[in-house]
Amino acid sequence: MISFKTYTKSMLLVFSALFAVSLTSCKDQPDEYEIQDGTPTVNYIRALSTEMKGNNDAEDTHYTNGELVEEASPQTVLCLVGENLRSVVDIWFNDRQCVLNTSYITDNTLIVSVPKNVPKDVTDKIYLYNKNKEVVEVPFHVVIPAPQISTMGCEYDKPGTESKVIGQYLVDNAEHPLKIYFKDEMGNNVEATIKNVSEDYTSATIIIPENAVEGSITATSIYGTGVSGFHYLESRGLLFDFDGGGVPVQISDGKYNHGWHGIRCLDADNPLSGNYIQFGGDGAVMTESGAWDDVNFAFEYWCGSWDDPQNLTSGDGIALYNVADFSKPENLTLKFEMMIPKDSPWKAGAMQIIFAGTDYVTLSGNGGLKGANNIFFRCPGLAEWDGDEYFKDMSPLPRALYRPWKETGSFDTGGKWITVSLPIPTSFVYSFDGSALPFSLTHKQFASLTMFIVEGGVNGEECTPVIRVDNIRVVPSK
Repeated sequence: MISFKTYTKSMLLVFSALFAVSLTSCKDQPDEYEIQDGTPTVNYIRALSTEMKGNNDAEDTHYTNGELVEEASPQTVLCLVGENLRSVVDIWFNDRQCVLNTSYITDNTLIVSVPKNVPKDVTDKIYLYNKNKEVVEVPFHVVIPAPQISTMGCEYDKPGTESKVIGQYLVDNAEHPLKIYFKDEMGNNVEATIKNVSEDYTSATIIIPENAVEGSITATSIYGTGVSGFHYLESRGLLFDFDGGGVPVQISDGKYNHGWHGIRCLDADNPLSGNYIQFGGDGAVMTESGAWDDVNFAFEYWCGSWDDPQNLTSGDGIALYNVADFSKPENLTLKFEMMIPKDSPWKAGAMQIIFAGTDYVTLSGNGGLKGANNIFFRCPGLAEWDGDEYFKDMSPLPRALYRPWKETGSFDTGGKWITVSLPIPTSFVYSFDGSALPFSLTHKQFASLTMFIVEGGVNGEECTPVIRVDNIRVVPSK
């Protein structure tokens, strides 16, 4: 039996494989597809997911190069090779049904993805049905990976409270129950109480152990053991917790200011862990288009100081690349906790999250660096700045646009803190107006951080949102 590590590619792989591999002559066109009579047969199976090398594959990826397979992981793209495969109208792996696309079926080949959902009734067979409901059984083993924990509902929930771990393959078997472990002060595993597991095995509601401290989370199931890449109560890569962790911020008159505008910095009304910053409040209105209001809806951390040259290596003003490791931003995820009261929902405006280098903005501009401005944020700039020599070297900076209200028209967290995760290479790909930009951020562009709820290319509904944020950090994506 052949085992391998699979990395599912996009469906472009399917088109490339069909033309490049020449499994059979594809004389029929997709729009001429007709279901055939008779019974299908399968002679062998290949895994297309590992037949073509991708730029983002891990170094240890194994490519099958025409090898036949008798087992594969969920979401692997397979090519079944046989006869009369146009007679297939339905296909199942164990007790999980597949989606059939007739564009990828010929008389001799059928391309399909192994279902993502974990089977409940494991028979180690593929079932192919024809239009007469006759079934052909093909031996095949779906390899279920060890449990994976990718995040929590809130990664800063307090010990002893109810929380949710989120991931994949959190299988709770009667004979081999799922177990979740946190770390104690000695680095030992301490077991959490599991209240329930979701039907699709992607989350589990738990009670965090009373003696849990910062550390990874371990899950064990009938399929093995997995350890989270993130830490509960994460302090690695911490940029701001507004309590002394990360950048040593200074709060004055209830606000934090390291740019043009101060932002509310509070510690009342259900704080997560000390101080947090607040966008909106006191009746501040967000218009349906997300009109510019940096007084009420912007957090500015523009690095540097009033010294000449500026101090970028320590204190309140340190460049963020001197606080956390940004040497490989393509491998990082930006995270923060957020809370929105139910009676103050968010309905318009995008949270534009932008990192910028010292050639775009600093606190003072001393030492020949770019000074405080708002052109870097909106560039291509305003018409009145076109041609200005001071700003001519600014090209658009790709930023993240976080708009959780977009799908439903309104978003709140019910007054509970949640963790927001934004993978840097796939999230920081927008311009000010919501149009696409290629990801191009390099290490030195992670000097300053601005979070500004404004525009973003999608209109919403006028609202008076209250959005609280804490524990801004960057962590490895895996």
